[in-house]
Amino acid sequence: MFDPGALDLSALWLTLKVAGFATLAALLLGVLCGHAIARTRVPGRRLIEALLMLPMVLPPSVLGYYLIVLLGRNAAFGRWLSATLGIELMFTWQGAVVAATVVAFPLIFASARAAFEGIDANFEKAARVLGASEVKVFVQVTLPLAMRGIAAGTMLAFARAMGEFGATLMIAGNIPGKTQTLSLAVYDAVQAGNDTLANALVIVISVICIVVLVGAGHLLDPKRH
Repeated sequence: MFDPGALDLSALWLTLKVAGFATLAALLLGVLCGHAIARTRVPGRRLIEALLMLPMVLPPSVLGYYLIVLLGRNAAFGRWLSATLGIELMFTWQGAVVAATVVAFPLIFASARAAFEGIDANFEKAARVLGASEVKVFVQVTLPLAMRGIAAGTMLAFARAMGEFGATLMIAGNIPGKTQTLSLAVYDAVQAGNDTLANALVIVISVICIVVLVGAGHLLDPKRH
């Protein structure tokens, strides 16, 4: 029998914290990039779009390696962060946030781009004719019209951030109580032969992800709106 009291909730809280911060960061970047790609026709647009979507298809170990090369203690940018801002990302929960942000970003970017491209440009033109600035057009017209698609992408990104494993392991490590998320805790439980604990952790993260996916599906279902 599994003793619920033996379930360490620190991995759950850390996972929710990491996924929450990562989703917020990916939301800001994804909306800005999605709007820029949807509204511009610059040379090399397809290449830029492919680079932005790359984290979705690259192996997690490759993403983790890129992050180490960029943010590691021996990397120029990593040293600058440490010396100038006092920010250490290797083997910290903040590093896990960076890894989760990278893997979550393409989901929000793709949803935001599609949502912006689906907006009737006449609404934006009408707002400009009435004297609205570009900022007001974006905040009061474009963003509300695209919000349903962005929200659905954000929910999917949150679920993806919760399940991140490979890149997180490489940049943040697997330190219980400090950087060990639910995915890493499941891995540890399986390695230790503790199938009961592994089953409990899997059920917890599966239920959360199912709830998120149902919510995202509700937002994307046109018959409900």
